[in-house]
This record gives sequence, structure tokens and C-alpha cells, in this order.
Amino acid sequence: MYSKPSSSPVSGPKGPLTSWERWEMTSFNQPEADVAPPVEATEPAFAPLAPVLLIDAAELARLRLEAQQAGEVEGRQQGFTQGHSEGYAAGQTLAQQQVQALRTLLLALPAALRAAEREVADDLLTLALDIARQVVRQALPTEPQPILALVRELLHTEPALNGTPRLLLHADDAVLVQQHLADDLQAAGWRLRTDASITRGGCRVQAASGALDATLETRWERVAAVLGRSVVVPAEAPHD
Repeated sequence: MYSKPSSSPVSGPKGPLTSWERWEMTSFNQPEADVAPPVEATEPAFAPLAPVLLIDAAELARLRLEAQQAGEVEGRQQGFTQGHSEGYAAGQTLAQQQVQALRTLLLALPAALRAAEREVADDLLTLALDIARQVVRQALPTEPQPILALVRELLHTEPALNGTPRLLLHADDAVLVQQHLADDLQAAGWRLRTDASITRGGCRVQAASGALDATLETRWERVAAVLGRSVVVPAEAPHD
């Protein structure tokens, strides 16, 4: 196929075509001509903009203060919660220990009360004996008759003393016995002697076959023993 004449040359892939040059279809398998890479446009230079503060310094300080206060409140709350839990646990432990101690005390209370009762009873008994002894000692100078009854009892209930028994008395009691019981002593073969170590109201009898202790102190010890006490009553100072 021939192209029509043209008044102007036509450009083809190989250059401008003449009026009567055969036109051939361009082969699509031929490599494309090198295409120059696009030239990047150079950005215009602009001066850097100054930073714009969205909030002022006062607002920033306020926000920081609020954040700090909120953190402190939260910290205190957490500390309170933790402290409350730990304190509650410690309180529970302490309460259990106190309950156990009270339980132990209650279990031991009956025995302690019985022991206290015994101690109080013993103290009261000791006090009663001491009061009675003091009353008797003070009553003897004005009412010496008990010594006479004591000597009569010894004369009649202790006839087994052999030899010549000696009756030892306080000097004041010896005078009284000599006045009222001289005949009884002579009939029994007893001799009367004074002894400054013997308290008024008591006496001793000494013989070859034995001795009798009827002093006031010894008799008080016997009374205390009968009452379940082991009390040694101190001897009174001798009276002239």
C-alpha cells in the first residue's frame, strides 16, 4: 500500500518520511527510547516558623499541680488501703492472742481463786491466833486464875512423874500458885521454882523420869497445829 503524496514531510520512527516512501507499521517489539527521569522540583525554601504554644505557662503549671495533687491523692488512697489491710490483719492477730490469753486466764482462775482462798484463810487464822495470844497475854496480869487451873490439871493428869518434880513458873505466877495450891504441891511432892524465861500463864515441870512443857508458846503451837497451821509463836519477853 502506498501513501498519498503529502506536501509536508511526516515524521516516522526513523525520521521524517518523503512523499513516496513506504510507511511501515511500527513494531511494538522494538525497545523504547530511553526516557529521561523526571526532574524533581526543588521545593522553595521557606523560613522556619516559630513554635506556637497552645497553652501558656500558667496553665501548664496549673495542669502540673493538678496532676501532682491527683497522684498524691491516689498514693494516699493506696497507702491507706494497704495500711488498713495490714493493720486489720495485725489487729486480728492481736485480738486472737488476747482472746487466747483471756481463755487461759479463765481456765486458771478457779485454781487461783482456791489458792487465794487458802492463803486468805491461812492469813486470817494466823491473825486470829495472834490476836488471841495478845488478848490472853494482856489479860493474865489482871486475871491470873488460868495458871491455877493449868497447875491443877498437871497435878491430876500427870501422876507418872517420879522423883521430886520441880514446877517452874514466872515469878508473879509462882506467888499466886504458892498462895492457892501450896498444899496440893506438897501432897504431890512437887517443889516450886521461879524461871524468868517463862512467860506468864505457862509453866514447865521437870523430873527424873521426864519433863512437861506447858508454856504459853508451846500451847499456842499445839492449837495452831490442830487448826492445820504450822506456826511458831515467838516467846514473850519476860516480865519482872
